[in-house]
Amino acid sequence: MNKKELHEFIAQTQPNICQISMLKHGVEVYSDEWNGYKRNDCTHIMSATKSIVALLTGIALDKGMIGSIDDKVLDYFPTYKVKRGEKTIYDVTIRHLLTMRAPYKGKGDPWSAVCSSENWTETSLDYLGGKKGITGEFDYRTVCLHILSGILYKATGMKTVDFANQFLFAPLGISEHENFYAMNAEEHKQFTIEKTPKGNVWFADPQGLGTPGYGLCMSASDMAKIGLLCLNKGVWEGKQIVSENWIKDMTTPRLVESKYFRNMQYGYLWWIIHPEKNIYAAIGNSGNVIYVNPEKDTVVAVASYFKPTVFDRVDFIEDNLL
Repeated sequence: MNKKELHEFIAQTQPNICQISMLKHGVEVYSDEWNGYKRNDCTHIMSATKSIVALLTGIALDKGMIGSIDDKVLDYFPTYKVKRGEKTIYDVTIRHLLTMRAPYKGKGDPWSAVCSSENWTETSLDYLGGKKGITGEFDYRTVCLHILSGILYKATGMKTVDFANQFLFAPLGISEHENFYAMNAEEHKQFTIEKTPKGNVWFADPQGLGTPGYGLCMSASDMAKIGLLCLNKGVWEGKQIVSENWIKDMTTPRLVESKYFRNMQYGYLWWIIHPEKNIYAAIGNSGNVIYVNPEKDTVVAVASYFKPTVFDRVDFIEDNLL
């Protein structure tokens, strides 16, 4: 297949893809756009946002702003009033959040309760814990992960987007981002489902804290830079942006006891595709992916607009692009 044929093949078989950027040996070897998108336009990368927040957490840890990922969550919220009878929350650590093994009350994400509140972090904390205690069970959450943004703010004194701009985006040459605020539930929904290009924004709560579970908008070329940073063990143009130890820990596979995730394993907010080859990815709904393959020294970034029936594009990347 030549580039023109590949363009048509993707348009026909993967119609919500907006951009692709592929790097090999640190050099971009393929890029293309669809659906009226230009190279620097952004899409909402959905849950791939989580993986960016994992890097921010590592940077804060490297700088001593976070003491340890085994710190108790409540250490960062000394004024939070624990609900009567609740005991489990006292033992929840940052590691539990990063590995999706934090315990919560109820099933599923309490979107309405959190997103209609004045303080998304405290409302998410209200759901942390429960009578079962810490079981170590894998429980994938998105909105309740907002606790991580609260911890970053308490630890660094900086809003999520400001910390990302200074310590991750600027060093990588990624355009400065700003917060995006939705005035109501309809605007929130439109932010998620609209198909038109977005700017360099990060969805934020009323306090200006970026949502860590979703909400970041990026171009595929900038997503590829994130992947290359990880592939190069935290180094960018000779400078250590995040420690090699953090990249190693972040991408260490842990079993996921669930039939719903393609039998993939999990690191710290990164999916481990092939543990034996250390191939891993940031994956967001609608097929937004940052795929890192150390064996082939290759990064693939795919940016897509909202299409809820598309969960990931690992097979497409491995069968067609590599």
